[in-house]
Amino acid sequence: MTAAGQELHFADAGEAADLAAFLARLIHYDRAAAVRLQAGGGVLAVFGRPPSFEVLAIRTARLEAIIGTDATPAGAAGAASGPGTLDTTVSAGELEDALVTARAGRTADGPEVRDRGLVVTVPQAVTGPPWAGVLPPRGGWRRVSGLPGVDEVRGAVAAAVAEFRARDAALPEERRTRAERDRIGHGIWSRTLGDTGLPLRAVHAAQSLGFLRPVRAAAPAASAPGAGAGAGGGVATAVPGPTAEPLALLAAGGWLRLRTPYGSIAVRTSGLSGLSVTPA
Repeated sequence: MTAAGQELHFADAGEAADLAAFLARLIHYDRAAAVRLQAGGGVLAVFGRPPSFEVLAIRTARLEAIIGTDATPAGAAGAASGPGTLDTTVSAGELEDALVTARAGRTADGPEVRDRGLVVTVPQAVTGPPWAGVLPPRGGWRRVSGLPGVDEVRGAVAAAVAEFRARDAALPEERRTRAERDRIGHGIWSRTLGDTGLPLRAVHAAQSLGFLRPVRAAAPAASAPGAGAGAGGGVATAVPGPTAEPLALLAAGGWLRLRTPYGSIAVRTSGLSGLSVTPA
């Protein structure tokens, strides 16, 4: 679908700001990062793949409408349920710029206006990287038992990062090469979290992308749409409420998905390769 010129009408400017922060983190790992956008049922799902972790990261935000060429506004003849649909791949940097520009235009507004929705123009579509065509299934997710509590999960990441740094520092100068550091990283980040089968690199990705931060007080929000392809329906709440479930581990169709109040990390359960760079 041609998306350039379409407008995303976000239901909440704070959610748009969180999405911009997520995009900034993706760009930190890959300045040329692309993201796949899928929307339906009033929620936008954004899929990215930080190369340092080799996982799929998903963030959502509520929409009031999608307006413009090839979009289907709510109430239009033949419209699907919800405020329009969208499926396109764009530059993460251009989408972040569009969000920042839209927010900058509202800085002079009062708090009662800033807390409302935000209108952002969708950037020109780009040729999608290979991963963008292989997303997790939409449905069929089942809960996997054995996931530790959020504090234990954070502790596992901290311990793994500390181990990497200690082993890296202990390397003699002649062995301090990218290949040797990759070997150490692969061994550490390919380990699984307890008995869950979830590789530690997925949890590290969640930590580095801000998905494991404490839940802020906010009103409950909608779950990710069925159109959040790959989201499996309900990838994450757009704005987590104070009673939001801290963490859940789900499985479907050869994928594992760590769901948090701020987003999801999905990994394939076969053909997994390890983290190949120094942890952030």
